[in-house]
Amino acid sequence: MRADVDYIRRAKDVLDIELAGLQKVRDSLNAEFADAVRLILDCLTRNGKVVVTGVGKSLHIAEKIAATLASTGTTSVALNPMQAMHGDLGVVSAGDVLLALSYSGESEELLTLIPAARRMSVKIIAFTGAPASALATCSDVVVPVRVDREACPFGMAPTASTTATLAVGDALAMVLLEARGFRQEDYATLHPAGAIGRALLVRVSDIMRSGSRLAQVPQTASVRDAVLAMTQARSGSTGIIDGNGCLLGIFTDGDLRRHITADLHILTRCVADVMTPSPLTVRGEQLAVDVLRVFETHNIDDILVVDAAGKLIGAVDIQDLPKMKIL
Repeated sequence: MRADVDYIRRAKDVLDIELAGLQKVRDSLNAEFADAVRLILDCLTRNGKVVVTGVGKSLHIAEKIAATLASTGTTSVALNPMQAMHGDLGVVSAGDVLLALSYSGESEELLTLIPAARRMSVKIIAFTGAPASALATCSDVVVPVRVDREACPFGMAPTASTTATLAVGDALAMVLLEARGFRQEDYATLHPAGAIGRALLVRVSDIMRSGSRLAQVPQTASVRDAVLAMTQARSGSTGIIDGNGCLLGIFTDGDLRRHITADLHILTRCVADVMTPSPLTVRGEQLAVDVLRVFETHNIDDILVVDAAGKLIGAVDIQDLPKMKIL
């Protein structure tokens, strides 16, 4: 038990060190960060890309930053500087931006790569903890990423510094996303597979119940009629409509249970008297992810779908979402 307490205490110490590093880097962000954003935006307008590079642990961080940039609409690739000098430099084109990550700013492999990139008219942005380093000196923009200490007890294994570098990379990606007007629909296009893609690409009209699976009754119907309609459609709710098919309200099996304890004659009553009027609705052209938000926000199990004229055209049951692999 004592060992468990020590392990947890040490883990918290590590997290405290990394949090302090993030706070320091946050406070030190200055005009150079904005310069980096503008440099990349200019590059993208000319159909260029961001090439992210680093050595050792920084290369792993470079791969993550490049992936995040690419997935949010900023064309980007990661480049191993050692492989670059043996042919992979071919991924770099004139007009690109090279984002170089090096805490010390003295990584030999990066310093060898920089002149070759310069000859290709590539702009250099450095993320470094050493603003006076060789890398900083030969860069167009230097974004300071300096922490007071690493979480490693020997001060050697990159920990707080790589966390901070990754976080600044995330900040860069998100600022670029907003600056370029990147939309949710654009994100969906780049993520066509998996739950994210399905939730962002699938429309309500693709998953809603309609036809014989849509329970609906006129406003003059009895509660018994409503229950029969729900049973036939195997639905937990029914829409109440007027003579033109426009939605007036919703009646659910939960409503039935609540009313029947107080009124044993509930089945003979007019459903319009006990329905929930003007219920929450969605449109068929909305994304499935919008339905998820409604379900989560309002803690409901069924939502009705209407067209532009307010006519009932479908229903979505929360139980259908796992089948469609939306949840």
